[in-house]
Amino acid sequence: MAQQLLMPKATAVWLVDNTALSFEQIATFCKLHPLEVKAIADGESAQGIKGLDPIATGQLSRDEIARAEANPAHKLKLSDPKVRVPESKRKGPRYTPVSKRQDRPNAILWLVRNHPELKDAQISRLVGTTKSTIEQIRDRTHWNSANLAPMDPVTLGLCSQIDLDLEVERASKGRPLPTAAELGATLESAQETEKLPYSTDREDEQEINADAVFAKLKSLKSSTPDEDEDDNF
Repeated sequence: MAQQLLMPKATAVWLVDNTALSFEQIATFCKLHPLEVKAIADGESAQGIKGLDPIATGQLSRDEIARAEANPAHKLKLSDPKVRVPESKRKGPRYTPVSKRQDRPNAILWLVRNHPELKDAQISRLVGTTKSTIEQIRDRTHWNSANLAPMDPVTLGLCSQIDLDLEVERASKGRPLPTAAELGATLESAQETEKLPYSTDREDEQEINADAVFAKLKSLKSSTPDEDEDDNF
């Protein structure tokens, strides 16, 4: 990874105020336009920005600034960092703690069953395993196949839900849409439903219900005078 200047505009403000460097030299070093550096010198730009000393941050040396001031054609160069942070590049399977390695076969079985679209390389990235182990679990030839139980790798702590969703999304790209047979039973078309005969059971039920209602009303009507006579006493 190439070394980059920290806070270029703040560094340019400091160089304008504290050195005799040309606008072109400062612009080249800070990756700014010379007119922008001139605007900083005239107070038209970066008025609220506090200058950052590149010497204090270890990005420039006093000798480098002195050489550039003596030679307008000299281009400033960043100082080599005293401490180099190695880049975090992970190649191959994900590292899995020893305490969780016994759960990997169960997680692989869960992924194979619930996400058959995942490739072996994706499963290997998720749970940190080898292609041969995945093939053994797919083919049920693993030495412990009889005792394996599918378990969610996220629940086991072998990967995060974000990583799993990302791999599933990658695997799903370019796949054809599921057919009606794969989705299961669907609603019948309108043409098929129009051919169905109408049933008269509902009409019979309505007639029966109507007779029952009228019979109940007649019984209530006949009992009403008796209730009125009781109220008179």
